[in-house]
Amino acid sequence: MKLSRQFTVFGSAIFCVVIFSLYLMLDRGHLDYPRNPRREGSFPQGQLSMLQEKIDHLERLLAENNEIISNIRDSVINLSESVEDGPKSSQSNFSQGAGSHLLPSQLSLAVDPADCLFTSQSGSHNSDVQMLDVYSLISFDNPDGGVWKQGFDITYESNEWDTEPLQVFVVPHSHNDPGVKPRSGWAIDPFGHSPTMAYLLNRAGLSHMLIQRVHYAIKKHFALHKTLEFFWRQNWDVGSVTDILCHMMPFYSYDIPHTCGPDPKICCQFDFKRLPGGRFGCPWGVPPETIHPGNIQSRARMLLDQYRKKSKLFRTKVLLAPLGDDFRYCEYTEWDLQFKNYQQLFDYMNSQSKFKVKIQFGTLSDYFDALDKADETQRDKDQSMFPVLSGDFFTYADRDDHYWSGYFTSRPFYKRMDRIMESHLRAAEILYYFALRQAHKYKINKFLSSSLYTALTEARRNLGLFQHHDAITGTAKDWVVVDYGTRLFHSLMVLEKIIGNSAFLLILKDKLTYDSYSSDTFLEMDLKQKSQDSLPQKNIIRLSVEPRYLVVYNPLEQDRISVVSVCVSSPKVQVFSASGKPVEVQVSAVWDTANTISETAYEISFLAHIPPLGLKVYKILESASSNSHLADYILYNNKAEDRGIFTIKNVINTEEAIILENSFVLLRFDQTGLMKQMMTKDDGKHHEVNVQFSWYGTTIKRDKSGAYLFLPDGNAKPYVYTTPPFVRVTHGRIYSEVTSFFDHVTHRVRLYHIQGIEGQSVEISNIVDIRKVYNREIAMKISSDIKSQNRFYTDLNGYQIQPRMTLSKLPLQANVYPMTTMAYIQDGKHRLTLLSAQSSGVSSLNSGQIEVIMDRRLMQDDNRGLEQGIQDNKITANLFRILLEKRSTVNTEEEKNSVSYPSLLSHITSSLMNHPVFPMANKFSSPSLELQGEFSPLQSSLPCDIHLVNLRTIQSKVGSGHSDEAALIFHRKGFDCRFSSKGTGLLCSTTQGKMSVQKLFNKFIVESLTPSSLSLMHSPPGAQNISEINLSPMEISTFRIRLR
Repeated sequence: MKLSRQFTVFGSAIFCVVIFSLYLMLDRGHLDYPRNPRREGSFPQGQLSMLQEKIDHLERLLAENNEIISNIRDSVINLSESVEDGPKSSQSNFSQGAGSHLLPSQLSLAVDPADCLFTSQSGSHNSDVQMLDVYSLISFDNPDGGVWKQGFDITYESNEWDTEPLQVFVVPHSHNDPGVKPRSGWAIDPFGHSPTMAYLLNRAGLSHMLIQRVHYAIKKHFALHKTLEFFWRQNWDVGSVTDILCHMMPFYSYDIPHTCGPDPKICCQFDFKRLPGGRFGCPWGVPPETIHPGNIQSRARMLLDQYRKKSKLFRTKVLLAPLGDDFRYCEYTEWDLQFKNYQQLFDYMNSQSKFKVKIQFGTLSDYFDALDKADETQRDKDQSMFPVLSGDFFTYADRDDHYWSGYFTSRPFYKRMDRIMESHLRAAEILYYFALRQAHKYKINKFLSSSLYTALTEARRNLGLFQHHDAITGTAKDWVVVDYGTRLFHSLMVLEKIIGNSAFLLILKDKLTYDSYSSDTFLEMDLKQKSQDSLPQKNIIRLSVEPRYLVVYNPLEQDRISVVSVCVSSPKVQVFSASGKPVEVQVSAVWDTANTISETAYEISFLAHIPPLGLKVYKILESASSNSHLADYILYNNKAEDRGIFTIKNVINTEEAIILENSFVLLRFDQTGLMKQMMTKDDGKHHEVNVQFSWYGTTIKRDKSGAYLFLPDGNAKPYVYTTPPFVRVTHGRIYSEVTSFFDHVTHRVRLYHIQGIEGQSVEISNIVDIRKVYNREIAMKISSDIKSQNRFYTDLNGYQIQPRMTLSKLPLQANVYPMTTMAYIQDGKHRLTLLSAQSSGVSSLNSGQIEVIMDRRLMQDDNRGLEQGIQDNKITANLFRILLEKRSTVNTEEEKNSVSYPSLLSHITSSLMNHPVFPMANKFSSPSLELQGEFSPLQSSLPCDIHLVNLRTIQSKVGSGHSDEAALIFHRKGFDCRFSSKGTGLLCSTTQGKMSVQKLFNKFIVESLTPSSLSLMHSPPGAQNISEINLSPMEISTFRIRLR
């Protein structure tokens, strides 16, 4: 009775805190907007407006508050039950019910109610230009615009510059010009533009940026409304803290013919590298003329006319005129030709007062400085003359129906390799810094004097190099791709060594013995890739009666219970925790071919409970008394050649459905092994989730699909097979799966029998091989009964979600968008999310559907500069997860918002997939080797909504070695609270973005922690040591940290 009374009081207290917190947050929400004079006019003035805004805000929060209170009540009830029942059993004691393993706790996730306030707001409602609206407004017709083919005729009056002269900055460039400490971003060749890049530049301390490759119809629309220069604001920003001033180049290209003005025939005559006698001329048939006294007047007037016409597309009398192209200014002769001829033109124009022009060479930042000055002079009542824009610029088209949506998928093998490299690099960075501090503490010279930091730096550079807009995109020549792949491959091998050596030092019981061990005893990864163009294969751990150490690394910042699978030499295996407790094991067959079982290798799977950013040690040995659980197999449309130790049932011509189930879902498959239906067990409801494969061909027109362009021959055609595919069904204690062997895809669907996060989504693996097809692209389509209409959602750069609309006025290829980590569809009741471990093109061409293109093989060039097709396809791995979630308290009006957020469960599931655990075994058994049971560097899990982007050792200011500082980078994720938090298995809570510095680390002391810009090149004014980290939702924050 006393206990019940305590929980009643506890629940009431929480309720009061929630209501009071909501009031404070509402009140503070109207006081804390940044007092930026440029944008104060964006908000309603007066008390009446503020009161109305508060009422609207309260209405949005009321429904959500009910859900929060319900979750708190459930948490209290569950907490009460757990106290009455006594402590739950440890992870090694498993429930036998429903074939699923229980976690230590089944409480609802503890979400701080204030953490739900941010995502309940409508986002950038104060933007002047919302790209979703622009797409609805534009007709996307393509009339002939005259000399500016994709635009319109531009006119001006000769007296327009009488009171204020035209100020022109001519900026030479060679496509990509890095600065030592840049102030302005320059992005003329990425194929479409993401607001994430604008955010990163802003957080890196840059104040301005320039972009070029934007859909020609968008450029025309912006030119008509003089919105080519704008403050780019994030969709989720309710203030203006993310604003960065952006200049959009108005014409077709960034080359000289398309940058001085609207007429390329004239502008080309002022590219003095094209003078007669050179290697190339002007395609319009009129060559440049060397400037001399006899022609300077006419040539100056001709060029000034173009400058004036271009200036009419902008709101100030400051004009940017880029002067360059790819691979320019490589020779002294071009510098001389361009400079001498232009300087004569400048001198003449500036000397003619009637021209009303001031023209000079300059840098991009010179231009933006002048632009800022003009804005300050002309702004109206502290309101900038430039509009605020939110949204993105995908999908790009440069002409006609030529949409650049092909590169979203091109060379998918290397897109997947890039993601693996990212995961390895981050894991290596974090472990290396921890190991470095321990090596300093114990004076371990062998580690300190090693070349690991040099190798780590090289890996960073190779991954950075691969982010080039012709690398990660899959649009480089074959031999360049091989070079990129070789660099990534070599760095992967080096990173594995760094992870192994660092983990070994950290887990070693007696640190002083580190120097005495040869590198052969260091830890080795369970996966090995033999070449830059092959898939990784599992190493086989040789077992004996002497225990071998198996060390598992969790690179995530939250406590984690994950399935670990490794290959061993014997099925008679036992796994023990470091304390000697036996761990339950599933033994599965290793298949040499689709229906041939290996006689020398076996896969073992078990549940590992690993601390955040930590290492957990297990012992593994061969034992006659093994009580491991063998997986069972059912084979359809074929039979196994040798059954070995496993129970195998052969089935031919049966009409029965194939079923997989765990405690969360039941999946139903047809006889081809393709999923048809999903039943959610908490409510017993059946949902259509139908997986199919299909082909796209390429158009019969002259211009066809290539590395950049997707030009299909109509809708996708179903994947047709002549004989039923071989289907192999696995039933096990830890996981069960269905594998289908089609001619071009090996399709595997897996369910994990665990109560936690990994058990709630469906894992899909597709091994794709289209090396023998001709002008085809293969897609996976997921059809559901979700009434999503024409709306769907894709992520941008794994950072934020962008709502999309499938528009019938656009061709099919225009409705394909980039997906980096996830895409989802939803209606008022459910959300279906496709989570991805590689970037690719995705669409939702019909209500309830998500379609992802997995690989493309194209025989011809698409005339965008590559000068070849894509015929170097590899056997490629695609990894996905499907997550079906119930939604609650949804307002249909909110569905039209320009911003959306994943659930916390979706965020964490994506992190689990993109940052898998690293199992490592010592290469040889060593009886004298003693390891600690675990290494746990954090005092506890970080809050569920906070991701450690990196803990990266900073280079020394002297030489190329390491310093004792690291960059500590956090991202606080925005998440949608309107999903049930019951039984999610999330072993963390949320804390309004607050973390005590001294309570972060377990084995280290924080000597200093100071805020910095994202790039570490700038420190905020008055930056000093802080004791509490306070992160705002969605923000990425960087700190300089020193541990000892």
